Amino acid sequence: MAARADITPELCRQLLDYDPETGKLFWKARPRELFESDRIFRSWNTKWAGKEGFATVRESGRSGYKCYIGGIFDKSHKAHRVAWAIYYGEWPEHIDHINGDTLDNRICNLRSVSHRENMMNASLPSDNKSGRIGVCFNKKTGKWLATIKINRRHKYLGDFTLKEDAIAAREAAERELGFHANHGRPAP
Repeated sequence: MAARADITPELCRQLLDYDPETGKLFWKARPRELFESDRIFRSWNTKWAGKEGFATVRESGRSGYKCYIGGIFDKSHKAHRVAWAIYYGEWPEHIDHINGDTLDNRICNLRSVSHRENMMNASLPSDNKSGRIGVCFNKKTGKWLATIKINRRHKYLGDFTLKEDAIAAREAAERELGFHANHGRPAP
């Protein structure tokens, strides 16, 4: 998700304070020149200056992905992206929440990654029945199937009599391909 060109990291720094220890964003008092009238200027600063911003949780679709969102000049932004922009002075390509908690926006829990890298630190889907990403039971063969998806393609790792062997094959492939150590953890 690209940021709007006029919403720069510098503008975010003028409008918000970011606490890297808690991951929270707070509205700063805004200067008069950002408002049409003295009344709106005073009203906004009385209501919002010093208050926590980006505290609304949005859940998207079937995936159940949750994140804090907020608006900057009528444009919706994800809090973790704004936090990164304020802290590092640049918009990230994608943000990975290292511990898998998408509501934990402490800077030590965020890393800027490619989409591919982000998918290599995914939590276990809620509908997974085997307890391991890429491992499932094939009723036709009566064996455990292990696969891994890399570069949008599924790679067959083998059919196994024992579930533990399928899991071991999957884990070996993850290590070889550089998956994050947290990949496949239960969702928070």
